[in-house]
Amino acid sequence: MAATNHLLSHSPFLPKTLTHQQHQFTQNPFSRISILPLRNTKIPSKSLLCIKAVLSQESTKTQNPQQTASFQHCFTKSSDGYLYCEGLKVEDVMETVERRPFYLYSKPQITRNYEAYEEALEGLNSIIGYAIKANNNLKILEHLRQLGSGAVLVSGNELRLALHAGFDPKRCIFNGNGKLLEELVLAAQEGVLVNVDSEFDLENIVGAAKIAGKKVNVLLRINPDVDPQVHPYVATGNKNSKFGIRNEKLQWFLDAVKAHPNELKLVGAHCHLGSTITKVDIFRDAAVLMVNYIDEIRAQGFEIDYLNIGGGLGIDYYHAGAVLPTPRDLINTVRELVLSRDLNLIIEPGRSLIANTCCLVNRVTGVKTNGTKNFVVIDGSMAELIRPSLYDAYQHIELVSPAPEDAEVSTFDVVGPVCESADFLGKERELLTPAKGSGLVVHDAGAYCMSMASTYNLKMRPPEYWVEDDGSIAKIRHAETFEDHLRFFKDL
Repeated sequence: MAATNHLLSHSPFLPKTLTHQQHQFTQNPFSRISILPLRNTKIPSKSLLCIKAVLSQESTKTQNPQQTASFQHCFTKSSDGYLYCEGLKVEDVMETVERRPFYLYSKPQITRNYEAYEEALEGLNSIIGYAIKANNNLKILEHLRQLGSGAVLVSGNELRLALHAGFDPKRCIFNGNGKLLEELVLAAQEGVLVNVDSEFDLENIVGAAKIAGKKVNVLLRINPDVDPQVHPYVATGNKNSKFGIRNEKLQWFLDAVKAHPNELKLVGAHCHLGSTITKVDIFRDAAVLMVNYIDEIRAQGFEIDYLNIGGGLGIDYYHAGAVLPTPRDLINTVRELVLSRDLNLIIEPGRSLIANTCCLVNRVTGVKTNGTKNFVVIDGSMAELIRPSLYDAYQHIELVSPAPEDAEVSTFDVVGPVCESADFLGKERELLTPAKGSGLVVHDAGAYCMSMASTYNLKMRPPEYWVEDDGSIAKIRHAETFEDHLRFFKDL
């Protein structure tokens, strides 16, 4: 108890006048675990999911022939050999901004991506909750809020940022498997929807409600154990995930909510399968399970209003013309289930809203060969964009201007200057040998790139710019400087 009071007294989220009120569950969370009966909830095997997904994609192609048209990306390579963003030559942009790696976004593309979800959800009561973890640029958040978006949060600081950006707290959802008490108090004070992730998380939410003096609207994050068929680092809905609660523990959580009527109101159920998902049938498989859970929860007297199916829709990182599911494909696969239960649908897009709106723009420092390996060395690195090093993720790379006339095509690893062998942006890429100082971009860098950037090797985080609706360039984040680093040690 003393430790908790000490934690609260030093919390950036709480006013100093708040005091902790003692709270505890009346029973051990593991002392009574019941299995909630379900109907039609057999979980498909991985092989069956694969078969269903292939059939779904073939069906989609037949029913929606317009989808076979290639996606019109905001970054396009013109016949003159130059890369353009919304009609602006990227090479010209490079000459007008700071001479260092930078992120370049298309504001109109952000709008188009959001409107694709908005149009897909027509006829449903819904919340589009943008996943702030994907990209936390304040100007981008303010733009999405103006478009009507809600926000999905996974930390107290993301909650504070969402409030600063003007998001409606009632359209914000606080996720996470390790939410801290002081973060939850802020969520309770503001009226944010909160997902319950574990026994101790539920205990903390009850404590936060008592401290704030407000009842918290909660959703239960149920782990549906559906294989999303993605990289294990971005799979979140299988039985071994650190996220969510197992279905056999569900009855305990329902009883615990009933035991705290003054602190908790159960308003929904939530699941999140993972990220980069390219088969919409996987979402439907999970939704079928979830509405069965909702049926049984409602049968126990709970007024369930929300089904949150999470996010995770993938994009075409390879730029190979793949026909991938659209927001409309995703929503249509769960639409009838949602309507049949008169539910409000919550979705949590991050990558599919923001990834393809941005490139990391770099300059070539030089070209070298060691043994059998050719390298293009650029000024950008894993410090600015870590996904390839972290996940072995593929992101499309190309030059922003025509190579010299005598340039030969070779296979290169595109690497940065950071003192790590893992510092690469792409491996085994066929490129015309670029000239020193020429521009090179890493595509689809809007999500999980700048938000995961670091200052490793004291490479300061880069500036961000976007192309405005009128075609002008505007800075939307200042670059960090060496002086910023020194500031952390001032007066110590």
